[in-house]
Amino acid sequence: MTGVAIAGVAESELGAVAPGTTALDLMGQASARALADCGLEAKDVDGLFAASGQLAMATVSLGEYLGIRPRHGDSTNVGGASFVAHLAHAAAAIATGRCEVALIAYGSTQRLLGRASAAIGERDPYEAPFKAPMPVTAYALAAARHMHEYATSPEQLAEVAVSARAWAARNPLAFEREPLTVEDVLAAPRVADPLGVRDCCLVTDGGAAAVVVSAERAASLRRAPVHVLGVAEAQSHRHIASMPDLTVTAARESGARAFAEAGLTPGDVDLLMLYDAFTITPILFLEDLGFCAKGEGGPFVEGGRTAPGGSGPPMNTNGGGLSYQHPGMYGLLEVVEAVRQLRGEGGERQVQGAEVALVHANGGVLSSQCTALLGAQATT
Repeated sequence: MTGVAIAGVAESELGAVAPGTTALDLMGQASARALADCGLEAKDVDGLFAASGQLAMATVSLGEYLGIRPRHGDSTNVGGASFVAHLAHAAAAIATGRCEVALIAYGSTQRLLGRASAAIGERDPYEAPFKAPMPVTAYALAAARHMHEYATSPEQLAEVAVSARAWAARNPLAFEREPLTVEDVLAAPRVADPLGVRDCCLVTDGGAAAVVVSAERAASLRRAPVHVLGVAEAQSHRHIASMPDLTVTAARESGARAFAEAGLTPGDVDLLMLYDAFTITPILFLEDLGFCAKGEGGPFVEGGRTAPGGSGPPMNTNGGGLSYQHPGMYGLLEVVEAVRQLRGEGGERQVQGAEVALVHANGGVLSSQCTALLGAQATT
């Protein structure tokens, strides 16, 4: 057990923010809201954890913005998985006395600026000559391979988007809430075969923050603590051309380690937050995290099984990156939703009796994987 808990969470303004807004503005806004959520102030923070595609020194910039001189800083950047990794790093820092109040934050204005202007690109000499639009081409490659090996169908991919939209319809903060059917997904314009527009995540602005403290301290703060039961990281490659197997991600490793640390199994999980930058990713992660066998992810999501009222575990109850928000790096928004569900603050989308949530985040082109198990109680 990690011995730490998430005491406060919040989002910044989301969707399409006002001209002149910066990524740092959103990061600071979310931070102030998360601190208020648990009854702490900026002066209480002595550990900063942040990553950004728009800020070269994210924690240094955030510290200046908030007027904080932290004892410990961590700007680890492994893409969208960064902030679940930061949970592990914050736990280690608190356990070793390097800090007592860890603030994890993110902000992005990628919709306002355009994706090309809001991210640092890396040129791979083996892929760049083909001028493939990344990252969608990489995920389309993984989807095509999965379809080839396991007969995964376009309809099964579409089920992921339809489930996300059904949850988003219950979330007033979701960017897309209109009804969506499997037929709508299949009829949408193609982006990179076999993925169409509705198989791809939103492009939004936004940010989020979380406050992590010792479990003992969390019990004395404003909100019911959400305990970090287990968390682990893994990575397998940087560029898709180097991925050992297009159908197997490093989630197999991060998930196994996180479950072992928490002393839990997939059968103990009440809620799934699986990074859905594209419809193929939750299918891969369901398999690699042990919720079904390799190749069975497609059938697992059929028939609205992960949607409201479905027969399977609720998945991406905020609407996910496909319908809720996706400001470039999405992982911290997954954490926010999981915490709210475990506190019983989900409103119309509340999963009744949720005690354990799995949050899994992905970075790069299926490159980095981070898994966390969060609990309403310190022991399960």
